Amino acid sequence: MGKLNALGVKNAKPGRHGDGDGLYLVVKPTGAKSWILRVQRDKMRRDIGLGSLAALTLAEAREKAAELRKHTLNGRDPIAERDRDRRPIPTFKEAAKKTHAALKSGWVGKSADAFLSSLETYAFPSLGNRRVDTIDAANIQKMLTPIWTSKPELARKLRMRVGQVLNFAHSKGWRATEAPGRSVGVGLPKQPKGGNFAAMPYPDVPAFMTRLADESQTSGRRALMFLILTAARPGEVRFAAWGQIDFKKAEWNRPAEIMKLREPHTVTLSKAAMALLSEIKGKREVDPKALIFPGQRLKPLSDMALSKVMRDAGLIYNAHAFRSSFRDWAAEKMPDVPDAVAEAALAHTVPDKVVRAYKRTKFMEMRRTLMDSWGVYIGEAHNG
Repeated sequence: MGKLNALGVKNAKPGRHGDGDGLYLVVKPTGAKSWILRVQRDKMRRDIGLGSLAALTLAEAREKAAELRKHTLNGRDPIAERDRDRRPIPTFKEAAKKTHAALKSGWVGKSADAFLSSLETYAFPSLGNRRVDTIDAANIQKMLTPIWTSKPELARKLRMRVGQVLNFAHSKGWRATEAPGRSVGVGLPKQPKGGNFAAMPYPDVPAFMTRLADESQTSGRRALMFLILTAARPGEVRFAAWGQIDFKKAEWNRPAEIMKLREPHTVTLSKAAMALLSEIKGKREVDPKALIFPGQRLKPLSDMALSKVMRDAGLIYNAHAFRSSFRDWAAEKMPDVPDAVAEAALAHTVPDKVVRAYKRTKFMEMRRTLMDSWGVYIGEAHNG
């Protein structure tokens, strides 16, 4: 319990008045009052200004002092931590432009342009002037609602891009939390089926996987099953080679030349994905350069091969859009998994500071947990 009280603070005379634990109220001869915290770091005493009485009440000064004392005990610089809290928080528009500037070098030109132009058209009118730390699920829902059913593909991309901005803001310390995940989807209506780029609703994916497994096994069907299990792009699957698979670690190490962002990327493989690969490989020795899903004359499948499997099944969904199915499932069924982990699983650019915040080892473990859960969901949801 501190020594000061509200009345004592109000009537305090010039001088230094101790509250305890290093917190002081300093009153100047002019009557101006401010808070000082005295800490000891590296065997040296330091006085840290917390702010004026007009800016901080007694209770707020105590709370701030306790926070900075904790930082000092943990070996952090209390003045740096104090100044971190004083940094101006940008608006969503400002944060979006900073996100774009930081990440655009890793995107192809079209993706970089679409990122900012879509936010300018649809997000900035309602979110642009809001401080980035005040944006919540309800704000995002309100922004998405007008196009959620009329422009479903664009709306999903927009939701993802807003999430990237908020996650980038979180990595910079501009907001306390990452982008809201499942709570955004809960408040939005179900999107209509159909369209050239329609995504299969994730509850329908397990039954479709069973259907694929029950039919005669062609290279195209197996490739589509692997695509769904790994949430990969069609081109990444069409050019998958045996030498990219690490059977001991259960990983798919994709080289830069088959990646959209032209950067190598490792995919953690679930038990279901490994079982599919083992079934294809059998006991035979394979050439590391050989394609896992070869087309005619052992060349890569055509870019229409996976779409043909969908058409032959009488479905209008797009093979590439299974990534959206996976992303929707992750947002709604795995709310404890940070959005940045799901983005990394999709080989989307994630700020390196976010990865460091989770530590690289833990980040990879979280991705493995996510993909393992997706594999289990696909295999068991329709049987359970």
